[in-house]
Amino acid sequence: EVEVRPVQDKNYITHLRGGVQLPIWRLSMSVDQSLSVRVNGDHRRVNAGISIFTMLNDLGLDPGRVAVERNLEVVPRGQIRETMVEDGDDFEIVHFVGGG
Repeated sequence: EVEVRPVQDKNYITHLRGGVQLPIWRLSMSVDQSLSVRVNGDHRRVNAGISIFTMLNDLGLDPGRVAVERNLEVVPRGQIRETMVEDGDDFEIVHFVGGG
């Protein structure tokens, strides 16, 4: 049996589609050097020129323990390191918890 649970970033913000209030400092990056993306329904700004792998690490997530959907397409685990984040990307990130 596999259970899907929401992912929490290093600030313990639970990510699910729906409203989650983010601390303002997480949204105040320089517009000149950042991209606007959605992560599990939440608007975020991330540094330009980063891969999905780096974004996951920046969120405090282990890239080896999550599944990533980008713009309604699953990103194969082997492509997470080289797939670059682009302005306007919409990500859904989940991790799986085994049980029995």
